[in-house]
Amino acid sequence: MPPKRRLTSAASASVTPTMTQAAIRQLVADSVTAALETQAATMANTKNTNRNTGPRENPIARKGNYKEFISCQPFYFNGTEGAVSLIRWFEQTKSVFSHSNCAEENKVTFATGTLTDDALSWWNAYAQPIRIEQANKTTWTELKRLLTNKYYPRTEVKKTEDEFYNLTVKGNDLKTYVRRFQELAVLSPNMVPNTEKLMEFFIEGLP
Repeated sequence: MPPKRRLTSAASASVTPTMTQAAIRQLVADSVTAALETQAATMANTKNTNRNTGPRENPIARKGNYKEFISCQPFYFNGTEGAVSLIRWFEQTKSVFSHSNCAEENKVTFATGTLTDDALSWWNAYAQPIRIEQANKTTWTELKRLLTNKYYPRTEVKKTEDEFYNLTVKGNDLKTYVRRFQELAVLSPNMVPNTEKLMEFFIEGLP
């Protein structure tokens, strides 16, 4: 793998002088580590959803309907805007599920109602052989896997990993760097298997 590109001396000189190493490390902690740890915690909670933690009484949750789901203004996915758009659709749709009290058995039915253009054509082609009633019994986890295979193929993964490996701060635009770093970290989990590796990648991209 080729060495990471570093900024030129001119670009390095343009970095704001007041951006101390301590400030940079604080930025790392606040903007990157916290975000990824939150994501990891969310994934862990999802895995433990069905685990029995002991007897307890919970009120029966009211199931939201499609009108309530749409009123939360879900993100629409057309299948033509790349992997980042797909990941954002996953995240935003999950948030809408929560806000609209969407029942597990309705998630795929409601979510596929936000597919348009190429993505909708893909879903119709998937559902036609098995009929829409059976297709709607697909789990949300399985739908995400199918969409990832379709819209984030291995060739796209390789391009994303190459961009992540060579990502550096342009000028003194740390905000853009942090945002793109977070996006690529989500798309390239195998490259940052732990917090230490995440920090290493982040710091290597700094001037």
